[in-house]
Amino acid sequence: MIRLKTTAILIATLSTLLILSGCSVTGGTKNDKISNIHKMRSADLAELYKVAPAAQRKIANAYGYAVFDNKGIYILAVSTGQGYGVAHNNKTGKDTYMKMFSAGAGVGMGAKSYSAVLIFADKTVYDYFLETGLTGNGSADIAAQYKDEGDSASLGLDVAPGVSLYQITKTGLALQATLQGTKFWKDDSLN
Repeated sequence: MIRLKTTAILIATLSTLLILSGCSVTGGTKNDKISNIHKMRSADLAELYKVAPAAQRKIANAYGYAVFDNKGIYILAVSTGQGYGVAHNNKTGKDTYMKMFSAGAGVGMGAKSYSAVLIFADKTVYDYFLETGLTGNGSADIAAQYKDEGDSASLGLDVAPGVSLYQITKTGLALQATLQGTKFWKDDSLN
């Protein structure tokens, strides 16, 4: 039993290090990184509109929205993930570049890359997200996709009053049920 726990901790640690090293914005300069984030946002929103067409109207009518690219890993009782993205204020047109990290506990096994789109109904929830950026949520998930083969799911959920979340699995294999906290914060190097 001790050997199993030690192995699980080792796997979780190595997996976390792999995620952390592979989930930063690519590009050499600040402008390159911002350009890559804009490309990611455009591609992720186009994919969302294909699988959930009603989301386009919801985003257009919202106060603001945020789009994040994430990579997550689920090993036995530990889950972790990291990503980057941008929050957009529909009223002012201002973009705020952000990072995210999540950690949690539950049961599961696997890894997945996914995009998350958060939609904010009004200024209060949007500003709270930018300044506080902390969420906690429960999640049950099945994702099976590898090299453009397999199935992925998109589901719009109201995660808090005035906040909706859409997730689209891009690649990976995962079966998990976790209670997870996610911290979002402004990327000082890009804002």
